[in-house]
Amino acid sequence: MKQQKIHSYLKQFFSTTNCQIESLDHTHLTVQLTVDMDKLLMNRPFYWHYIEKTGGTPNPQKLTFITDFHRAKDLKGELIHFGSPRLHQIFHVSKQMGSYIRLFENRPGTEKNHTALVPWFCLNLKISYLCDRRKDMLRSIGMNLINGTLLEGFHDELVEKEISLATKIPDFAFTFTPMFKPESGIRRIRQYIEKDIMKDDHSWATSARKRWQADESLLDSFYVDIEEKPERYYIEKEALKNQYEPKIEISIINGGLFYLTKSCLLA
Repeated sequence: MKQQKIHSYLKQFFSTTNCQIESLDHTHLTVQLTVDMDKLLMNRPFYWHYIEKTGGTPNPQKLTFITDFHRAKDLKGELIHFGSPRLHQIFHVSKQMGSYIRLFENRPGTEKNHTALVPWFCLNLKISYLCDRRKDMLRSIGMNLINGTLLEGFHDELVEKEISLATKIPDFAFTFTPMFKPESGIRRIRQYIEKDIMKDDHSWATSARKRWQADESLLDSFYVDIEEKPERYYIEKEALKNQYEPKIEISIINGGLFYLTKSCLLA
């Protein structure tokens, strides 16, 4: 997963959860957590128990996340990359808070000129290539529920264009009735991902099977003179399968409906 995608994901996550982003550039972001987000992310149950018991003034923490390690060498903060525990914790919190959202582009119309909003269905997914090694990718794909257009990098588009989103439909705005249902969007997006995976280079799987075969041959050599293999042999054989067998997992992180103006994404 590219660092700029992580950066945009963090920006969107903390904006959506009402945390104040106090400092932001292409290398890092500094976030003032809300009380709720501090409780979810900072693992301070005794502190919050004390504050709530005594009626003290809460002091949620401020965090700096560094996404460009090379250009922010002198900056103090947490280094965030795809394998970092903090990022996976944020993914988990995102699921806890609700895997499905509905947001509206915050562009009010007027009494004479109402704003028309087009429904988009978005899925944020994690694609994992698994064997004795692991490669994870984060992808965000949107589907226009009026004309069926698919848009790769949907989440990045919203962040880069700094589109203001709200949980309530703005004044003097209306939404178009979808021609496709979200269930159809899930099927279309999954088919799109699977076709993309089929076109990918899968030499990693061939290499994994070769390493698997080599280790299995080594295991067999220890038991070559034993006619009736002990249970340990089959346990170790199964362990090798679990370690090396190539697998591809597609998991949904979250998704939602986004009602956007026609000119917003030009699709």
